[in-house]
Amino acid sequence: MKVAVIQIQSVLDPQVNLSTIRKFLTQAKDANAVAAFLPEAFYSMSDGTRPTPFLVQDKNEHYLAIKALAEDSGLFILGGSAATLVNGNVMNRSYNFDPQGNDLDVYDKMNLFACDLSKHSSNQIIDEGKVYTPGTKPQIIEVLDFKIGLSICFDLRFPEIFRGYSYRGANVLSISSAFTVPTGKAHWHTLARARAIENQSYVVASAQWGKHNEKLSTFGHSLIIDPWGEILADAGEGENIIFAEFSLDRLKSVRERLDVLRDPKI
Repeated sequence: MKVAVIQIQSVLDPQVNLSTIRKFLTQAKDANAVAAFLPEAFYSMSDGTRPTPFLVQDKNEHYLAIKALAEDSGLFILGGSAATLVNGNVMNRSYNFDPQGNDLDVYDKMNLFACDLSKHSSNQIIDEGKVYTPGTKPQIIEVLDFKIGLSICFDLRFPEIFRGYSYRGANVLSISSAFTVPTGKAHWHTLARARAIENQSYVVASAQWGKHNEKLSTFGHSLIIDPWGEILADAGEGENIIFAEFSLDRLKSVRERLDVLRDPKI
């Protein structure tokens, strides 16, 4: 299965973001990819102090605009998240559609990010708990021959989630993200490779990049990593698209070397 990962510099206005994504989806289709992974907050990026005003809700215009990305491109659209109003609470929700626009299922970010970088040059203070309500359950979706465990950004630092996914049969781990620059430089590659190695799974870490507003800048470097921990593609800096092939034979080969996929007992 050939996959694409789209790295963009999302802004508040969803129409700007959708226009950029559509251009990359055309490239993905031309390259014979069957699925495209999007980053966290791809639809509308707020400054982190309040929710975006462009909230997805039920089957409103924003939901239909995300669904149309799959219908119009003929690709699986996977992993990316959008702020969503659910019973009066704002969730950071991952949306996943097949090429016909059928909803494969959603995942609500369980671990909300909080950091105080006021003494760092970035001068960032972020507390997602003031904006979002955390999700309560993990989610696996099936795409062709692959089972994908869904996660969002700060979830990356909680390995038990991914251990549970691999024990339940996942062989691809999706980590859509908007990692800040300081934490990205320090930990992004190491953590993403660790999740691949310890779970003997492909990792798709689709990331935001660049200065989104006066308060938020992100690291970029979207990654596709194989089950042995080898980086197959790194988007680096800038808006970009990267590709890789997923292979069941490669998964089998790696998993036959080491017996690590046991009951995590958590």
